[in-house]
Amino acid sequence: MGAITRTFANFIGSGGQLQTGSLATGVGGDKNFRNIIINGDMDISQRETTQASITSDGYYALDRFAVENGSFGTWTMSQASDAPTGYGFTYSLKMDCTTAQGSPANNSILLIGQSIEGMNLQQIRQGTANAQPTTLSFWHKHTKTGTNIVELLDADNSNAVSGAYTQSVSDTWEKATITFPANTSGTYDNDTNRSLRIRFIMGSGTDYTSGTLATTWQTSITDANRYAGQVNNADSTSNNFIITGVQYEVGSSATDFEFLPHEINHQRCARYYQKVGINLGQYTFAPSHSDGWSGSAQLGVLHLPNIMRANGTTEYSGSWSGRGGLNTDNNCVPGGTLSSAGGAGTTNGSHQYRFSWNANQNSNSLGTGAMYNSNASTNDLAFEAEL
Repeated sequence: MGAITRTFANFIGSGGQLQTGSLATGVGGDKNFRNIIINGDMDISQRETTQASITSDGYYALDRFAVENGSFGTWTMSQASDAPTGYGFTYSLKMDCTTAQGSPANNSILLIGQSIEGMNLQQIRQGTANAQPTTLSFWHKHTKTGTNIVELLDADNSNAVSGAYTQSVSDTWEKATITFPANTSGTYDNDTNRSLRIRFIMGSGTDYTSGTLATTWQTSITDANRYAGQVNNADSTSNNFIITGVQYEVGSSATDFEFLPHEINHQRCARYYQKVGINLGQYTFAPSHSDGWSGSAQLGVLHLPNIMRANGTTEYSGSWSGRGGLNTDNNCVPGGTLSSAGGAGTTNGSHQYRFSWNANQNSNSLGTGAMYNSNASTNDLAFEAEL
């Protein structure tokens, strides 16, 4: 019998979301989209390629990877052109310590992590007699040698399990594989909300390290057992914490990293964050038009290339202008909650969304069909629906 050829047909589901169900398999029976992590090869960095002065929680550079920093020094996150050679990787996520914290508070935590929707975890069958073990594999290059912890934190059921890996040689690429046991307690909700957080611990206070590492699922979490053995990657400004090739999959063994085409990877990230606008050199044009006027807000309609996980919040930089058949406003502000043109919410699968352009200069409508542009090509307009 000939080998079954893998195909990209039917990768996009009826709702516009990438699916992880029954897809074509290749030789050996490997499944496409077996990697539950999005952007694990650090290929997409829509916000910035480098963001300095990180002292608090948030999304800063590489898509889908958040920072949690509880008074644990100052950091720069970057999409680094540093990766293990010979394995197909180009980029990595680099955390560079710029202000050290050698004596963290007892309850402080420093980590990078990714949150995952419940609907993307159903293949694990958690909370049933058929629950499956899972395996996390990744490459790491840390300046600080010693033990680091990765935690799976179940947001639906308040369960947690931890695994350890070791950086043996300073500033050297090494590969880690951690297999987590099946959890028969508490199912993941089958929805678009956060159900699982995968957390790479970089440092922790003694409230979380004074016990014995919990390598089986804790259905009643004891904080002291969560990060036992964790080194402090924030104790010197010479320290870097770098990872790439992050893969989380069902089963008790790791497979080779699953590389996706750049455009598919980008589309998966855009479900949670996407920039819009057409860069024409001197200006950035927002591909939206007005369909009415309400109080001080011109109502804009925007066609987003990718359906978002939920109603998005507006992010922008710089100043924007609106020009219509009736008026011009040189001081428009993107605002309002993103919603589908047919009403609040995005679950209807529509690409057409409505939001407001708050007009600060004119009290009259710009006129139906007004267009908007920024005064610089470096200005951004984006929408966020992160978990």
